[in-house]
Amino acid sequence: MILRKIKSSLEQAMKQNSFYITTTLPYVNADLHMGHALEFVRADVVARFKKLEGFDVFFNTGTDEHGMKIYEKAKSLGKTTKEFVDESFLHFKESVRIFGMDEDIHFVRTTDEHHIKAAQEFWKRVYDNGFIYKKDYESKYCVGCEETKSDSELVNGECPLHPGKPLEIIHEENYFFKYSAFADKLMEFYISHPNFVVPDFRFNEIKAFVERGLQDFSISRLKAKMSWGIEVPNDPDHVMYVWFDALVNYISTLGWPENKENFEKYWVNGTPTQYCGKDNLRFQSAMWQAMLMAAELPNSHQIIINGFVTAEGGLKMSKSLGNVVNPKDVVDEYGTDALRYFLLREVSSFEDSPFTMERFKETYNAGLANGIGNLTSRIMKLAETNLTSPVIFEDFKIKPSKVFEDAIADFNLKLAMDHIWVFVSGMDEKIQKEQPFKVIKEDKEKGIEMIKELVLELLHVSKLLESFLPETAKKIQESIFANKMPETPLFLRKD
Repeated sequence: MILRKIKSSLEQAMKQNSFYITTTLPYVNADLHMGHALEFVRADVVARFKKLEGFDVFFNTGTDEHGMKIYEKAKSLGKTTKEFVDESFLHFKESVRIFGMDEDIHFVRTTDEHHIKAAQEFWKRVYDNGFIYKKDYESKYCVGCEETKSDSELVNGECPLHPGKPLEIIHEENYFFKYSAFADKLMEFYISHPNFVVPDFRFNEIKAFVERGLQDFSISRLKAKMSWGIEVPNDPDHVMYVWFDALVNYISTLGWPENKENFEKYWVNGTPTQYCGKDNLRFQSAMWQAMLMAAELPNSHQIIINGFVTAEGGLKMSKSLGNVVNPKDVVDEYGTDALRYFLLREVSSFEDSPFTMERFKETYNAGLANGIGNLTSRIMKLAETNLTSPVIFEDFKIKPSKVFEDAIADFNLKLAMDHIWVFVSGMDEKIQKEQPFKVIKEDKEKGIEMIKELVLELLHVSKLLESFLPETAKKIQESIFANKMPETPLFLRKD
């Protein structure tokens, strides 16, 4: 009896203290863009915040390395596909780091030997359960999306996401996933999980899509026509459709199927949360969920949908239009936390938002250089000049407000950032109104207490910033504990 109770309490602790979060996997045929930066940074904030709350966090990302466009890109460069994806993965890892990602992030590749075996095992389970069959068909295929397109999805005969790129006509015998069998099951799941997709209007969108009925879709290609993919079990003439293979990464990264403990801890009990852009809505919240049902595996816990980062006027960023902003260029000139600040505070949590360098510079100067940067310099100048030693805060802990905690729980990270900047603005106003720099000349004891109080409030702000702007939070805390102004301003004004 005692052993059973101990086991039960340990299982409950595991269930309460594990958290799983993942981004989608970018293709390796192109550099990461601002939309990727938005997704990575937001997922990173949630992962860091959960860690600070004491959760054992598994944070997953990686690269999607199969499919037609990967094969064609490698061919255009005169490289073998394997050479190309190996080089691209290393470039991807370097690119991700510029976004200030947590060091404990896990990287999965869809060309990993373990992932290949996991994808094949997943296929077998779905096949054995009767949800995969073979038939002849003809369809229009967008290489850019790696997806078949119905006529109703096309605009002027072209994919709206990849205009100007001709569609490929596929006429062959393929394996199909019995997607149509899951419309009712998905609707039942959505009803029983009313917060499954965030925000609500995206949830309504996917429910309307499923209610209209689902069409079975192809999940293989003839190897003779497209060799770069995972071989279909028991049929070497076919390779898996890239999306069917890639979606399995969310569980293969945990060691599924053989690592049952990891899978149980992070997927079954770790409230698996997936960030993606709105162009991934159907894949993540319907297709992947139906596949999990078909394999008799637990569904995801939540899908968080970002809007697009656009150019001025809501236009799509395009090299041909010359309106692309490269996140690497922004980081090289302004620093990682400056990019994170804009993406977290100036971009809508769920709607499309523009990113222009003019707008970026304005918000950089207002919120960072003249905001938290100037505030830190003012307070620490007062502390360095008037205090003989650092203010000691033994076991300093903060209890974030309910507004702040609720905003993060709702994945409304912009609202959480706005909440922090209420403190920043309030402290600036307090200094202007109470003028501790004058008070200390007339009443030293009172002035010192006022300065200590400001330092304490600044430390509180830095603690709130730890998940959002980790480099900035660290620099502020180092300055406070050394009782010195930062050696260089946190953010230099850019005119």
